[in-house]
Amino acid sequence: MVLNQLQSVTSQISEFEVTIKALSDQSSERPVFRSYGNILLEVEDRESLSSEISDSKSSLEDHLARLVEREEALRSQYERMTRDFEKE
Repeated sequence: MVLNQLQSVTSQISEFEVTIKALSDQSSERPVFRSYGNILLEVEDRESLSSEISDSKSSLEDHLARLVEREEALRSQYERMTRDFEKE
């Protein structure tokens, strides 16, 4: 389960990175839209949107770091249990 979460969070972080890059590359004369439920609304404050996306990405990166720590702890625990089992 942890590996699935790691993959999902990593994918979400990549999507945020692509979105931030696309937003910065988009001409200021072209409209930018954001999805709210089933509708798209034009974004007037790009800086606010960019900041919000960056904050979300940062939160996911923090979560990813905790997941990596948990995964390493589980692997260590599994290896210890395997060694103990093989000794018996």
